[in-house]
Amino acid sequence: MTKHKRIGILTSGGDCAGLNAVIRAVVNAATIKGWEVYGIHNGTDGLTETPRSYEVLTVENFSDTPWPRLSGSYLGSLNKGVKMESLAEMSRRFGEGVKELGLDAVVVVGGDGSMNIVGNYCKGAGIKMMGIPKTIDNDTPITEFSVGFNSACQACTNAVDDLNWTARSHHRALICEVMGRDAGHLALQSALAGQADVCLVPEIPYKIDGVINKLKEVKASGRNHAVIVVSEGIKTESGEHLSNKKNLVGEAVYGGIGNYLNTEISNRYKEFQVRVTTLGHIQRSGNPSCFDRILAALFGAKAVELLAQDETNKMVVWKNGKIDAVDIEKVVKEGTTLLNVNSDYVKAAKALGMYIGEI
Repeated sequence: MTKHKRIGILTSGGDCAGLNAVIRAVVNAATIKGWEVYGIHNGTDGLTETPRSYEVLTVENFSDTPWPRLSGSYLGSLNKGVKMESLAEMSRRFGEGVKELGLDAVVVVGGDGSMNIVGNYCKGAGIKMMGIPKTIDNDTPITEFSVGFNSACQACTNAVDDLNWTARSHHRALICEVMGRDAGHLALQSALAGQADVCLVPEIPYKIDGVINKLKEVKASGRNHAVIVVSEGIKTESGEHLSNKKNLVGEAVYGGIGNYLNTEISNRYKEFQVRVTTLGHIQRSGNPSCFDRILAALFGAKAVELLAQDETNKMVVWKNGKIDAVDIEKVVKEGTTLLNVNSDYVKAAKALGMYIGEI
């Protein structure tokens, strides 16, 4: 891709720690090749809306500033949850924006949804694209890790650690509700790291009595407190989501499972006071972890390398300890990667005595 002189980069979907480190990596790697990098503001809006919203990025944008060490997105992101126009119309507008800016390719930093949507825009407009996976949910297919997940795990683990001390002071069982949507990766890994007593994830059915039996076991051991980690996407004991609400693009809207569990446990078991903490968007914030910064550097460098080789319509991945790339079509076909109930994480949780459901 030596003929490519100008590339764009945008962040799409929910923000997470590590996005700015990705932007820096792409800018530095591209600058060394003599390319220009245009940072597109507010996801695809920067290209599809008029006037176009962007800025030329240089090494100086990140060489002596705190941005690569901060969470959020320097460029802004797009996660509206609103109905979009037709694919053909959005592709046309996207293509016009790319042509107006004179871009030879676009680097998209997003989750599996963004890869699908923006990949279709690029395909429809005949534009080269390279994807970099990011999500706190770690549910992007094929890649073992996405930028932002490790940092979110640390935020959740810190919360579980802190809740443990206040639970001990007041002899309580504290519920910590974390994000993750339909995947339990974030909940289980932070529960393991934080040594929680119970972890409930969407992939494994559970019983309230199973949770209570674990609390009785804790009480019988002489310990007067417990911590329960639950993923926002789990269903009720009877197998239903608390709400059938969806946003305007058809995605399920989750929330409140911690309060449901609080009520159910409190009604059936009186030996512990139960309280709920919902972490919310704090899981997306905080300085990116060492691993996420390294992953951002590896992904950014690989994306530029692939574009230089005239590759397109691929997403970089971390697989078997190496950086690789797969076709966007394969990523979309695989769909959301849920927690493997036979994984070593689940086996370890059970072996260590954690209640993780009826499995």
